[in-house]
Amino acid sequence: MKIKLLLSFLVFFIGITTASASFPVKRTAKTVENTTNITTDTVDAEMTSPAVMKRKDKTTAILLWVFLGGFAAHRWYLGSPIGWNILFILTAGFFFVGWVIDGIDIITDKYPGL
Repeated sequence: MKIKLLLSFLVFFIGITTASASFPVKRTAKTVENTTNITTDTVDAEMTSPAVMKRKDKTTAILLWVFLGGFAAHRWYLGSPIGWNILFILTAGFFFVGWVIDGIDIITDKYPGL
């Protein structure tokens, strides 16, 4: 039974690591020449993605950090990588030190995603 469990975890982790691309994917930008004049505000709004334009609310992040910090709710809200969030939960907020550091970063606006 232990061998079956071990082998299934091994197959699972090998499947996860091979599922993502292991090479850089180059993106090419297509430019279209337009003869009409467009203001720079319109061009900037069109070229930035909605995720970049919308910032996360600092108050919401602080409340999630205080009340649900042990479950990494603030990290999920601010878009931290999934693996780090799971590790944060399993290690009780990186042994409480990471939880405090996250709080300081959120309050001082240095946390990525704010």
